[in-house]
Amino acid sequence: MIISASTDYRQAAKRRIPPFLFHYADGGAYTEHTLRHNVEDLAGIALRQRVLKDMSSLSLETELFGESMAMPVALAPVGLAGMYARRGEVQAARAAASKGIPFTLSTVSVCPIAEVASAIERPLWFQLYVLKDRGFMKHVLERAKAAGVKTLVFTVDMPVPGARYRDAHSGMSGKHAGIRRMLQAVTHPFWAWDVGLHGRPHDLGNVSDYRGEPTELEDYIAWLGNNFDPSISWKDLEWIREFWDGPMIIKGILDPEDARDAVRFGADGIVVSNHGGRQLDGVPSTARALPAIADAVKGDLAILADSGVRNGLDVVRMIAMGADTVLLGRAYIYALATAGEAGVAHLLELFEKEMQVAMTLTGARSIAELGPDSLVTGSAASSIERMLSPSL
Repeated sequence: MIISASTDYRQAAKRRIPPFLFHYADGGAYTEHTLRHNVEDLAGIALRQRVLKDMSSLSLETELFGESMAMPVALAPVGLAGMYARRGEVQAARAAASKGIPFTLSTVSVCPIAEVASAIERPLWFQLYVLKDRGFMKHVLERAKAAGVKTLVFTVDMPVPGARYRDAHSGMSGKHAGIRRMLQAVTHPFWAWDVGLHGRPHDLGNVSDYRGEPTELEDYIAWLGNNFDPSISWKDLEWIREFWDGPMIIKGILDPEDARDAVRFGADGIVVSNHGGRQLDGVPSTARALPAIADAVKGDLAILADSGVRNGLDVVRMIAMGADTVLLGRAYIYALATAGEAGVAHLLELFEKEMQVAMTLTGARSIAELGPDSLVTGSAASSIERMLSPSL
């Protein structure tokens, strides 16, 4: 059976894993307005079809921070990914490495840095938050360096947690959450056997390593909530910039002025992102935010983008609007939950084929040839306004 990258893996994951995990990955903040528009706005960008261009030498290969990539795609940091399949971060990292693209490990992963790094030959990327416990931040950065991590992805759009109401309804949080999760596991026997029973330990590997004791799912929300730091400012990142001698990417940029601040700070890259619609509902979709940011800082640092990407055409759209690389989050988590490493590998194959078709029919022989001229109007900004004006 052929499974589409956009919908089938999501439906399969919904059947296979307990609701508290499905909705944790699938949901957004508040009424999920931005979550929906991330997908709809991006899908509404029209590509410009060109024909008879001799596309026999098409290549998806690119390079970022001196690292070769088979296509301009990386797997995004996703918290608790190790709960979606047995030692899920390891399985996803292997699939990414076999495809020649980076995998980004979350601060709040189930598998610790050393476990994931030792499972692959390609260097990991590592994601970190600004947290009140600066000792933890220094500890985990030292662990990342020791594991051979070169690229740091620094998430800055979580000074406070977004209001994710689905979590309270699903059993991820709220009253009697532990009992509700246990009952859900019983009714999902494949997951209970594969992950619940044989995927242990079910703790935050990096946090437990620092604390010297297990930090289990029951402690996850409380620990993270207590460590958010609403006082964060650019000066709080200066010691990290001095400590970290590899590429540093600032994740969570939606405004051109913040992008310019990232350039002034000395960041090597940014991720144009609204956290997949999981933080401030009502902010612009990435598709709306990206063109203006690219106009402001293109060429000054690397531009990455995420949120709403569900297939290879979406990657091509993001690149045409100014991104250098695109991060996949939910798309790969659905595949991981459905079929583990094999599912993620299959998903990446589908993305590759979809990109090849899109580039062949837009006349772009390389990633460098994708740009505003690949869109219907010849201008990324005007294309978005024309295509999306009914939803304004």
